[in-house]
Amino acid sequence: MADKIRVLLSEDEVNARINEVASRISEDYVGKEIHLICILKGGVFFTCELAKRLEVPVSLDFMSVSSYGSGTESSGVVKIIKDLDEPLAGKNVLIVEDIIDSGRTLSYLIEILEKRNPASIRLCTLLDKPERRVKKQVKVDYTCFTIPDEFVVGYGLDYDQKYRNLPYIGVVELEQ
Repeated sequence: MADKIRVLLSEDEVNARINEVASRISEDYVGKEIHLICILKGGVFFTCELAKRLEVPVSLDFMSVSSYGSGTESSGVVKIIKDLDEPLAGKNVLIVEDIIDSGRTLSYLIEILEKRNPASIRLCTLLDKPERRVKKQVKVDYTCFTIPDEFVVGYGLDYDQKYRNLPYIGVVELEQ
């Protein structure tokens, strides 16, 4: 069984939109430093591209979290696989994600990070699937693309650890 990938968002579309979002973030943080928290693994491609385009001072840290439950549905119970290396107290935190759907993991993660006393916490995502949102209180401050509920890969997103390196966003179409 081979996988067919249909292009949903081209490399040019993704790059142009990251430029726009980076410009908006830079305007919002004029005179301030941003502490980016990249959520691994999927967020690394987007975080690096976003950071290169920001026009304000940036520091960077990484977290790896796992949301697990039964079957394919997330329970919202989050296990921190890799915690931050730096304290957050007094920092303007921008969590950078590849995709947000149910919001369960991020809701829990934001709750944990708020207890570390940052000056602010905002959320930036490459892709948003609001129709799948279970945790309505998760507020996405910066969204590159709102997409339909399809299984996407590329730009850090994977299918069975494959396709993260695609320079565009594609939809996996499994051939029967």
